[in-house]
Amino acid sequence: MLIDTHCHLDAPELAQGGQDCLADARRAGVARLLVPAVEAASFQAVADLAARAPDVRPAWGIHPLYVGRARAEDLTHLRARLQHGAPVAVGEIGLDGFVTEPALEAQLPWFEAQLRLARELDLPVILHVRRAQDQVLKYLRRIRVRGGIAHAFNGSRQQAEAFIGLGFKLGFGGAMTYSGSRRIRELAATLPLDALVLETDAPDIPPAWRAGQVNTPDQLPRMAAVLAELRGLPVEDVIAATGRNAQEAVPGLR
Repeated sequence: MLIDTHCHLDAPELAQGGQDCLADARRAGVARLLVPAVEAASFQAVADLAARAPDVRPAWGIHPLYVGRARAEDLTHLRARLQHGAPVAVGEIGLDGFVTEPALEAQLPWFEAQLRLARELDLPVILHVRRAQDQVLKYLRRIRVRGGIAHAFNGSRQQAEAFIGLGFKLGFGGAMTYSGSRRIRELAATLPLDALVLETDAPDIPPAWRAGQVNTPDQLPRMAAVLAELRGLPVEDVIAATGRNAQEAVPGLR
């Protein structure tokens, strides 16, 4: 089963044509799409998308890049959504060491609080780990959750193995389609296949053939083909394996 484990259909670049994006994705063979919220203001939009489309599955969380405008009561809203909104995961949550604002120190309390919610409610998490893999791993070792997906993985092999050891799958998408992304392509080619899932991160991280353009979920089959080529496998095998992996990491994608 072809599953996009990370796309933001509620993003402004896609929201206006959201139904067109979904129709295009379905025609391309995408059977499930996981849409993670990024802040409390987007919770309802994600809920509405999932209510309209049975192949869209919601996750709710507060993204590290949005904690600067989050309020304490947003965690109360998040808890209510997670308890009553039939989410498949907590996300997108995590840490971002690339940006300077909000500072990493400001992101940490939000990440910890949301990990504790995920553990309490026994939900998988969708992790943002940009240039913060070791810090994220430190918290995951301290606050054990049931696993999930490390989205847009771009760390080292040692870090990859650490995430896998903690029960996480690793998300690969547009970045691996660039010939210059040697480390990502090497990981995609050589990590255990049962540790990998596919994602677009639409509208972000467009593949090489759409560089500089808005990314959309219908690009996922070509990304699957790139992964198959890197691994020397039939694309059907890669689609089947990554689909199983996604459903193992996030059972609500079944």
